[in-house]
Amino acid sequence: MQTHPAIDATLSQVGHRLRRVREKKNLSLAELSRTTGVSKSTLSRLESGHRKPSLELLLPIAAALAVPLDEIVAAPRIVDPRMPQEPRRTAGRVIVPLSRTQGEPKAYKLTIPASESEPFPRTHAGYEWLYVLSGRLRLVLGDYDVLLGPGEVAEFDTQHPHWFGSTGRGSVEVLSLFGGQGERAHIRARPAPRDRQRRM
Repeated sequence: MQTHPAIDATLSQVGHRLRRVREKKNLSLAELSRTTGVSKSTLSRLESGHRKPSLELLLPIAAALAVPLDEIVAAPRIVDPRMPQEPRRTAGRVIVPLSRTQGEPKAYKLTIPASESEPFPRTHAGYEWLYVLSGRLRLVLGDYDVLLGPGEVAEFDTQHPHWFGSTGRGSVEVLSLFGGQGERAHIRARPAPRDRQRRM
């Protein structure tokens, strides 16, 4: 049976915690053995980490030491699963970084106000992928001037002159993936049906 790494880490600390509590109570292994009915060798192996702890062993030990079970067995630490969100405002746009790591591509959530509707195309190294969450997004890319609604996606090489913002009729929320070295977003497509593959 496969166990969780956090549980394994917690169990590996039981022996050390048990020895610390026992020594704090000024009890020898022999004395604890007489009180609990657990053999001295089993207690020794438990403290050294050579015996896997179980409730059958730990409950009488905790009772004999007069301590709560969680003083011997600490609950696994659960890490907050929420992404850190530290919004910053740039030229009226609210940008929320969504990536934990320092690598690329980077993920962002952008809220663009209605006032951000005047195109000023620019170029830079990289590749960008946009997904519209709400509102209408205007994208100017080279000679193209297109509108995208909720659920629509665009991706482009940022070395081409580009700009995206509001249509002027309301704010727009967008998810952005950006890679500074030209990484593209790889979207897995469904394989074609077998009968269609045979005809191709």
